[in-house]
Amino acid sequence: MPLVCLTDFEVQAREQLSKTSWDFINGGADEGITREDNIAAFKKIRLRPRYLRDVSEVDTRTTILGEEISAPIGISPTGFHTIACPDGEMSTARAAQAAGVCYITSTFASCSFEDIVAAAPGGLRWFQLYVQSDQQLNKQLVQRVESLGFKALVVTVDAPVVGNRRHDIRNGLDLKRNLMLTDLRSPGERNSIPSLQTSAPSPYFSWNDLSWFQSLTRLPIILKGILTKEDAELAVKHNVQGIVVSNHGGRQLDEVPSSIDALTEVVTAVNGKLEVYLDGGVRTGNDVLKALALGAKCVFLGRPILWGLACKGEHGVRDVLNILKNELHTSMALTGCRSIAEINRNLIQFSRL
Repeated sequence: MPLVCLTDFEVQAREQLSKTSWDFINGGADEGITREDNIAAFKKIRLRPRYLRDVSEVDTRTTILGEEISAPIGISPTGFHTIACPDGEMSTARAAQAAGVCYITSTFASCSFEDIVAAAPGGLRWFQLYVQSDQQLNKQLVQRVESLGFKALVVTVDAPVVGNRRHDIRNGLDLKRNLMLTDLRSPGERNSIPSLQTSAPSPYFSWNDLSWFQSLTRLPIILKGILTKEDAELAVKHNVQGIVVSNHGGRQLDEVPSSIDALTEVVTAVNGKLEVYLDGGVRTGNDVLKALALGAKCVFLGRPILWGLACKGEHGVRDVLNILKNELHTSMALTGCRSIAEINRNLIQFSRL
């Protein structure tokens, strides 16, 4: 049976992955309330289509931080892609390059950053950083990815400690230990210098540390995990270039707002002074349209990318991205939007259900 939507990939991926791998990919923190809300909240928003417009040509192209992408859809940072596909992040990078979208590579990628770049040298890549307790390791990571051609530094802020993921605990998966076993040295360094002490994300990282990272690199800095106007205002004050509204796919603190529900508050607070993106719960072209109408510049996909990898490797990721791009194209045509610039708040209403 053909896979025609993202939930088709979810069903097939569950059949193909081991229980431990599936639970790691799809599980949330604690009771999984936020994980479920991320998806459900989109369904409480209704579209207000405008008709009798010439939609014979619909253009999904846009820019993020000045770089053109084929559609406002990208790949969120998720770790350990080899649990879904032997080529792991190399397959993901090739698919992103073919689709013309941005791929945010995780600190805890299971392939070396050098191999990921070599697999898709023409792709647009940002690098997601889990700030380590070892400042020297942070410095080496930032300088390494900048030299490899990554175009932005996406700093995850919502993981000072690892969330309470019950499925992983029941399955005996020690995530903190797995993170600490990741070798973050470059391939050349692995034979010449002692192993650096990789850690779980640093609990000490604070707003005061951002200036140190800004002094290290010319890369724009994006903060991933902001959910409130107060933190959004602080992000503007600290001169970062972007925010990803995100609750870590419901994998960190449970019972926080869904990403789409938090989006308006953040967009209003930044008042156009930096770009705002979103991840969490995006499953259809309508979802993408709703996020853009509420002020997101681009959305990013987490779990659906891993479903695609599990089903068909690189081709599965391409299919996931292309399905969502095609759905967005249809959604735009059916609401009277000929370009991304024409998508605005008037397109949506919140359901009373």
